[in-house]
Amino acid sequence: MVIRRGTDADAGRLAALAEGTFRDTFEADNAPADMHAYCASAYSPEIQRRQLGDSTLDTFVADDGAALIGYAQLRPGAPAVVRGPDPIELWRFYVDRLHHGRGVALALMNAVVAAAHARGAQTLWLGVWEQNSRAQAFYRKVGFVDVGAHQFVLGTDVQTDRVMARNLVSPGDVACG
Repeated sequence: MVIRRGTDADAGRLAALAEGTFRDTFEADNAPADMHAYCASAYSPEIQRRQLGDSTLDTFVADDGAALIGYAQLRPGAPAVVRGPDPIELWRFYVDRLHHGRGVALALMNAVVAAAHARGAQTLWLGVWEQNSRAQAFYRKVGFVDVGAHQFVLGTDVQTDRVMARNLVSPGDVACG
């Protein structure tokens, strides 16, 4: 497996992975119409191509040679509840379910931390659905703490995300394993 920056050539595969992992994670707990509306607005190949070309975003993919098996995206900005200096958002972070527990998430997180440092960030933050305890446990394991909440709109359903953040100490800082 290789962690690398996504390219325009990845747009179709990234769209499929992004929608697939989102549906795997949330479909059972949400209304079909809300899932459809959100996925249609977020995961087409055209949308992924635009995001891959956006200089304000960093997109990383985990590539096993045969398929993309995970991805992460960083973007600037933070809500008021994130009080650390120079924040950057870990906007999306997903690993294909078949590859959970194989080190893919940790490798992706290390790439994200390095990219955040390269951008001059000192605080890495994310929003995670309040009902996604598995993801929250992973984020705590790699140094994130709960700092508050914000809303996430899935279709027409207004949900609550926990906001988690971690300090980025030095360029050599990596995720805990």
